[in-house]
Amino acid sequence: MDFLNFLDFGITDLIDILLVAILLYYFYRLVRGTVAINIFIGIVIIWAFWKFTQLLDMRMTSSMVGGFMQVGLIALIIVFQQEIRKFLLVIGSTNFAKQRRFVKHFKFLKQDGISLALDVDALMGACEKMGKTGTGAILVIERDTSLDFIKSSGDSMQIEVNQPILESIFYKNSPLHDGAAIIKGNYIVATRVILPVSRERSIPQRFGLRHRAAVGITERTDALALVVSEETGLISYIKNGEFVLFKDLEELGKMIRKDLT
Repeated sequence: MDFLNFLDFGITDLIDILLVAILLYYFYRLVRGTVAINIFIGIVIIWAFWKFTQLLDMRMTSSMVGGFMQVGLIALIIVFQQEIRKFLLVIGSTNFAKQRRFVKHFKFLKQDGISLALDVDALMGACEKMGKTGTGAILVIERDTSLDFIKSSGDSMQIEVNQPILESIFYKNSPLHDGAAIIKGNYIVATRVILPVSRERSIPQRFGLRHRAAVGITERTDALALVVSEETGLISYIKNGEFVLFKDLEELGKMIRKDLT
């Protein structure tokens, strides 16, 4: 019977399935935790239903669903504009082969006392102190997507992360306090960086340019952002263009460690 032809399974089919699975997995990681995840799941369900109707040779239903999938392609590009941009940035990253997540598994590559893991405790301590003193700050933590395209807007650095350094960078009279600090691994690699500002209208009016800049960079890349409000002293954690809620700094530290693994 013709509809059982799919049982003729070869090595090419296996490679095809693996490639599709990998692409879907990485795209899922980009939209996970955002409102787009529900749209993504809906698309997968409709696509699976479409293939199921083709398998059973249900021509009328298959043609209707197939027409919807083809016409809806343009709408999907618009809906997933930020996610597609972020996905392409990850794929086209210039330092893809040198990603921290790949290298960190090879502990013998840690030489000369160089630490690849971010000192989250120092980060939390600095944010807490800056919050109490009303010191505004924005910290961007690089993950898979290279942030080289924004580092050039600031001052290049190579300073190991520790609490006094972070506090001194954002001290009100410091020449480095204006703009964002970029963290890669356990090093501050740039300061006074200008970030793209989000145009999202759903951001509450009480949040200023620091928060909009943090949302903007996390919309375009997979970076994590921490913002300390100069007015309220409150700490905000932004990921995938959205504010992530936490009850205390201990929980925030755990969330950052989990997101960096």
